[in-house]
Amino acid sequence: MTLATSDHGPASEPAHQDPSRADTRPTGPALSQRIEIRAFDAPAGAEVLGLDLNLPLGAEDFARIHRAHLDHHVLVFRDQRITPDQHIAFSRRFGPLQIHVLHQFQLAGYPEVLVVSNIVEDGKPVGLGDAGHFWHSDLSYKEKPSLGSLLHAQELPSEGGDTLFANMHLAWDTLPAHLRRAVEGRFAQHTYLAKYVELQQRSPWRPNLSAEQIAQVKPVLQPVVRTHPETGRKALFVSEHFTTHIDGLPEDESRELLDVLFAHSVRPEHLYRHVWAEHDLVFWDNRSLMHLAAGTPDHLRRKMYRTTIEGDVPF
Repeated sequence: MTLATSDHGPASEPAHQDPSRADTRPTGPALSQRIEIRAFDAPAGAEVLGLDLNLPLGAEDFARIHRAHLDHHVLVFRDQRITPDQHIAFSRRFGPLQIHVLHQFQLAGYPEVLVVSNIVEDGKPVGLGDAGHFWHSDLSYKEKPSLGSLLHAQELPSEGGDTLFANMHLAWDTLPAHLRRAVEGRFAQHTYLAKYVELQQRSPWRPNLSAEQIAQVKPVLQPVVRTHPETGRKALFVSEHFTTHIDGLPEDESRELLDVLFAHSVRPEHLYRHVWAEHDLVFWDNRSLMHLAAGTPDHLRRKMYRTTIEGDVPF
């Protein structure tokens, strides 16, 4: 597939966009920035140094970032002191944005931004406090799952709060032949509700879902092995959070096979652990990775802003 380098711009803005909100994307000539992309010594990941998203981002620099994202699956943009508008504008260059079903935790005035936080103020949570408790790929339960997510650090704890990423291309590449034969061509059901009751039991802050919200997250069938639409690489596409069973198999066989796939996917040699620094903006590819929140001590504050880019129907 040809590498896309164009700015999607207003044509890809979702219908809910408030036309009265000022467009704060940088204006003026987009001079080349001195960007350095430095790969981590890990199964995935690279950091992007020298980029300032307060400045205009030209097509050539954007193309380098896009290519690096495909090559490394997760990019860490260091020290990005940006506004929610700038966060949204940069995210939208990769495609239209998706709105999370838990509208209760949208950033005020910015439905595109999900607040992920363990902070409680005036007896109410300021964000979704248990996001990422189980390994998952964002919005795999949608007909068009997420292309990628961008998480921007707002407030970090003095300990904990790491995010783990599992390279699902490596998980497929290293899968034993008999397991490959067992899953190739099969589909599995994904549903947002798979662990919802369990998460509610763990957290008093998870809201009950309305009938309208439940209608937004009807179960879908996804290929167990998906092909990346831009690179052509195969990856496992199942997760402990959202995948409930493999279509066409008896329940016991499905459960046994999924458990083996889950355990194989998160072997240590497939993982990158991100230790957050102030103002990090982390952009991961949900077509290539699963991720997990490693947890934050309850007495320490953590707040992040997340945008999510819509992807394609998996194949």
